[in-house]
Amino acid sequence: MTVPMVLMIYLLSQLFVQLALKMEDVLTEIPPPSRFFQEDLNNFTPPSSPLPSPFLLFSNPKPDQPLRPTLLIIALSTSSLYVFNHVSSKTLIGSVFLPEIPFSGNTFKPSLGNKSCNIYALNSADNLTLLVSIQCSVSTERSNVVAKLLIGEQIIPERVLILDSVQSQNFRGKLSSDETCAFKLETLAERKGQDGVCGVSSLLKGLDYFPSGSMVDGLAAALLARCQMRNIRGALCLSWPECGGSVVALIKSILQRTVLHGIDLSSKGDAEDKYLKFSKIKDHPFDSELYT
Repeated sequence: MTVPMVLMIYLLSQLFVQLALKMEDVLTEIPPPSRFFQEDLNNFTPPSSPLPSPFLLFSNPKPDQPLRPTLLIIALSTSSLYVFNHVSSKTLIGSVFLPEIPFSGNTFKPSLGNKSCNIYALNSADNLTLLVSIQCSVSTERSNVVAKLLIGEQIIPERVLILDSVQSQNFRGKLSSDETCAFKLETLAERKGQDGVCGVSSLLKGLDYFPSGSMVDGLAAALLARCQMRNIRGALCLSWPECGGSVVALIKSILQRTVLHGIDLSSKGDAEDKYLKFSKIKDHPFDSELYT
């Protein structure tokens, strides 16, 4: 082999070594960013099975359906649940079952610590007033189907009162934990008083309307929207803070003044209930950037 040929082979081998050093290791190098968006990647995974629909179950196997109460009260806030928990003149007539809510940890008898949705009759003689006590969290995605279940199908009320609390992150303004207040929202039928039995009296007479720019979401909003769509006289009471002796007294005053005149709402035992002391506030206070 001649000297020029050996030299050429040597130069070629050096060139291949340099090229090999510059090549990326496909097994250890960080891969380039994906050309797909995160939501596009989900298209390759099988969809999760849909949740079964919630349903009502009554203690009477064959009730006169649909139920047509004069007033349907739906308690969502901690303070309103506390108020109605101490009402002795109520009869359990049914429950709302949500398949996503587990039964583990619930007691046999109704209790504030249970994750349940019970339906009570406040007037056992004629069942004209029904109470739905919702003691579990209903997700936003399930709010519309639960609202449809409670209003307009098996239960067709003349009037609806929803009791919920103000969510600080949706409120336009500052709320102090030492401040006790309540606001209202109403359907058009409630404002106009389109009801031959109850006349033009408002369920929440004397309360200020929820401030403009503030928002309500979740189950409370779905229930009020359901009333508006069905042309039902509906009202939403939003109280602040979530729980405490002062807001409990305020809700009792509102109910006794304009809603439940003949029902005893006095609490049993000590005024400071353990549930009010140690219950976790659903609406954790924080500074919202929504309106800044």
